[in-house]
Amino acid sequence: MKLLLLLLVVAAAWWWLGAGRRVRGGQRGGAAGTAPGGRDRSFREDMPACRHCGVHLPRSDAVFGPGGEPYCSEAHRLAQGDGGTPR
Repeated sequence: MKLLLLLLVVAAAWWWLGAGRRVRGGQRGGAAGTAPGGRDRSFREDMPACRHCGVHLPRSDAVFGPGGEPYCSEAHRLAQGDGGTPR
């Protein structure tokens, strides 16, 4: 019985140290630096709000007005006019 308990403690310690090493190495849930869906977690993109409707969208998908204001679509940019004031 003592041998079984000792083996259980050793196995638990081995599992715990192995799990801690994976988390510290950044490899939990797949390859290092990737989210479960395969996307790169190290890239963070700004999410500005549309000046017309307030919807947040990735900066790479935004349409920008002449003053640099972000819009979710060309229609909202045109609806706001040149300068655009939030609604």
